[in-house]
Amino acid sequence: MSISIIVAGLITGLLLGVFGSGGSIITMPALLYLLDVEPKSAIAMSLGIVAVTATITAMQHWRHGNVNLRITAIFGLFGVIGTYFGALVGVVTPVVIQLTVFALVMYAAAWKMLKPQLQHKSMGAAAVADCPDGNCDDLQYGHIAVHGIVVGILTGIVGVGGGFLIVPALVLLSGLSMKKAVGTSLSIVALKSFAGFAGYAGAVAVDYPMMAVFTAIAIVGSVVGSQLGHRIPAGLLKRGFGGFLLLVASYILFKSVLFN
Repeated sequence: MSISIIVAGLITGLLLGVFGSGGSIITMPALLYLLDVEPKSAIAMSLGIVAVTATITAMQHWRHGNVNLRITAIFGLFGVIGTYFGALVGVVTPVVIQLTVFALVMYAAAWKMLKPQLQHKSMGAAAVADCPDGNCDDLQYGHIAVHGIVVGILTGIVGVGGGFLIVPALVLLSGLSMKKAVGTSLSIVALKSFAGFAGYAGAVAVDYPMMAVFTAIAIVGSVVGSQLGHRIPAGLLKRGFGGFLLLVASYILFKSVLFN
């Protein structure tokens, strides 16, 4: 068994468990650069790996009461539709465009998560004040549905689970706490990743044995990450998540786009 698969699988699971995101951010580059998988196949396999891993991890968060099923249903339903059609577009989109979009949306998500609390109160303070953890009845369902479609399309084209876009959306739009946003994000990521994988499957080559090994290792990491996530302060979790996005986006942009 390749050391690269073991390391990448463990990191993928840890990131999913702690942040509710980041699985594909590690999985796709690992498949692409460490395991020499073709770009389109790496995108498809990344979605499949994250779909299974996120499902297992979401169940761990649900046991701790950190999954809002109502938001999962709305965001997930429209996200699945967007992701499936986005994947069909992604199959014929040049790789350099996919990776460029990947890096740019990560920068945008990092900026939102790293902004001082005072700056984004106008966007989410009312929701947080009136709807702590998104459990009230006046959620902006229309906005959540539209955001689900938009994030889904981007997810399908770029080939990632989309948690790095979903978590900020849930915090700012739905008024969820960071920890509940992480758990809810995982449940949405699982649904959308399955839809994305379905859009790529059959159109590109998929190494199923490699996927199975990578997924099994990632699941172990996700269980550990889920437990760690409950012990990390919310503020530190948010800043760490934003910083992580900046680092990986810069690597992807310079490695795969500017110097390819």
